[in-house]
Amino acid sequence: MKDLDRAHGRQKRLRGNLSYMVKKAVCLISGGLDSCVTAFIAKESGYAIYALSFNYGQRHKKEIESAKKIASAVNAEKHIIFDIDLYKFGGSALTDNSLSIPDEQNLENIGKSIPSTYVPARNTVFLSIGLAYAEAVNAEALYIGATAMDYSGYPDCRPEYIEAYQKMADLATKKGVEGHPIGIEVPLLYLSKTEIIKKGSELNVPFEKTWSCYQGGMKPCGKCDSCLLRLKGFKEAGLQDPLTYEVVPDWYQ
Repeated sequence: MKDLDRAHGRQKRLRGNLSYMVKKAVCLISGGLDSCVTAFIAKESGYAIYALSFNYGQRHKKEIESAKKIASAVNAEKHIIFDIDLYKFGGSALTDNSLSIPDEQNLENIGKSIPSTYVPARNTVFLSIGLAYAEAVNAEALYIGATAMDYSGYPDCRPEYIEAYQKMADLATKKGVEGHPIGIEVPLLYLSKTEIIKKGSELNVPFEKTWSCYQGGMKPCGKCDSCLLRLKGFKEAGLQDPLTYEVVPDWYQ
């Protein structure tokens, strides 16, 4: 009996040591296409995924529903949905229903100015909470699906912002001070939407589980910036978007 107890003790310690050795990454999962592909890239890189999504007072819950599906698809160790009510601040068409969401824009104009869908300092808020979570679970990396190519012109998606945030993270955390900084990983930063979709296709990303639309209808609207960029990406990638849209632009058909 004592020998059996000792064997069980050794197995328990071994499992604990293996658990400690597994690479961990916190992935910010919004429910959209970009964050989904990013999570699958993290998984492909050998990380155990700790998913983090935000219920921040946005117009609809569609993206939270999608985030849950994506976390399950990527076999996340844990999925935290963090409540933080940015609706109290307003200042964005995504958190204030009195502001209109731009739609049916010419594709060439998207990204030339900061649109009303920009949520003040959103990525800074989300990354900071993600950084805290990453340090708490002793993760080596924090993944975010930001891109500076086919995007809506948000200032917190630019390479210089990510570089500055990494420097701050190195200074602001115990892991950073002790020489084990948490890497801010942005694998899509220099990829176009077309390249992102092709990469997702290679990784067998379940695009049908994602939601990119700024609206929260039964179907994506097909008119907002996010829908237009997504449809453009699928068309240029030579792939069919698995979602059905309320309106499909003539150039997509």
